[in-house]
Amino acid sequence: METELKTLPVVQHHQKAGKYMHLDSMKLFYLDEGKGDVVFCIHGVPTSSFLYRKVVSQIARQGLRGVALDLPGLGLSDRPENFSYRFSNFATICQLFLDHLAIQSYHLVIHDIGAPIGLALAARHPERVKSITVLNAMLDIEHFQKPLPMRPFELPVFGEAELLTLNHTTWKLMMKYAGVENTNHVPDEEINAYIDLLKREDNGKAFLKIMRNFEQTPEFNRQCYSAIHNATYPIQLIWGAHDPFLDFDTYGQQFLEAAPRAQVYKVNSRHFLQEEYPEFIAEKINELAKSSASSPTQPEL
Repeated sequence: METELKTLPVVQHHQKAGKYMHLDSMKLFYLDEGKGDVVFCIHGVPTSSFLYRKVVSQIARQGLRGVALDLPGLGLSDRPENFSYRFSNFATICQLFLDHLAIQSYHLVIHDIGAPIGLALAARHPERVKSITVLNAMLDIEHFQKPLPMRPFELPVFGEAELLTLNHTTWKLMMKYAGVENTNHVPDEEINAYIDLLKREDNGKAFLKIMRNFEQTPEFNRQCYSAIHNATYPIQLIWGAHDPFLDFDTYGQQFLEAAPRAQVYKVNSRHFLQEEYPEFIAEKINELAKSSASSPTQPEL
């Protein structure tokens, strides 16, 4: 199946736009475009760096270097059977990845479960973080409950059955309901690529492992909060205002309570705002990057 997927035009184009790295006995795929300060983008589920393809290009146009990694088990990266698909382990892989590229400091962009992964990374090495941009994510991971459509993936048998229903047709319906405000902004073949990249040779088994290994301990929760609360780097929230899964009033407020000086921008999109507002996201990242260069603390609103 993997060989067949590589022949699909959209996936093939995406693959050619990126690079591979051998790390910790795995082959990892990533996008790396532009020069200047690094903007490291971490995706969530059930996506990959493909979700950031437009954002990375726009970041490069802003005079920055956009980097987006496919986490193990997703996208074009390897899906090892014996890998620990936990947030803290993903954070370790991200750090090893950055070290391998000799990236010592970066602006962090986090989305969906990319938030607990990225925040764990930031908590371990706050001196390397220049800014954080949050896109429709969760902070209080200890008390997080998956949206109803995602809960079957937690359970044996039910999760496998639910995964079988994910195909090009049903994913397009999901994109219309929860992904973007206007599916006309995303060609059908690009919508289909999400499913092609999710399933690949293991038919999505690694994705199920991720969904069944959410790290929701009090200790890990405190680590995530420590990256936001009293942070010395600037923080901003860019939110798809019509996200039915991670609404701003619930999940955006979690970040604002921990970082009340964070800047907030809402856009007319849903959960995958990267599809509809890549230029705006890149512009705001660039503005935040400039503010972090001029001041070591968060700017007052």
